[in-house]
Amino acid sequence: MNHWLLKSEPSTYSWQDLVKDGSTKWDGVRNNQAALNLKAMKKGDRAFFYHSGDERSVVGICEISREAYPDPSDEAGRFVMVNVKALQATKRPVSLSDIKAEARLSDIGLLRQSRLSVVPISQAHWRVICEMAGVKV
Repeated sequence: MNHWLLKSEPSTYSWQDLVKDGSTKWDGVRNNQAALNLKAMKKGDRAFFYHSGDERSVVGICEISREAYPDPSDEAGRFVMVNVKALQATKRPVSLSDIKAEARLSDIGLLRQSRLSVVPISQAHWRVICEMAGVKV
């Protein structure tokens, strides 16, 4: 199983929206690297749900429920989307400042490619963030 981090502006689509909906299509990604990350996702992979913008925190965990397929909002047909379903909220949000302050996360992709909306997360980093969030691995 691979791990990911999916960023969303809470005013556009929040963790609470995903919980209410149960599942959603993760569409609208137009960055080539982020799109490659979507294409690498497998059904059953887990992802942190990260509120970007002012909040900048990991607030939930979701699961990839459908692998990459064409995003109909892309007229050129180059980009894909996946489906995700809500699994659980974090017991404590893990803020970007918390992540920056944790030495074990110094090389996490979220810090190296801060503008990327879909980021791979290593198994080691997954464990650390789960620990910080009060979530069992």
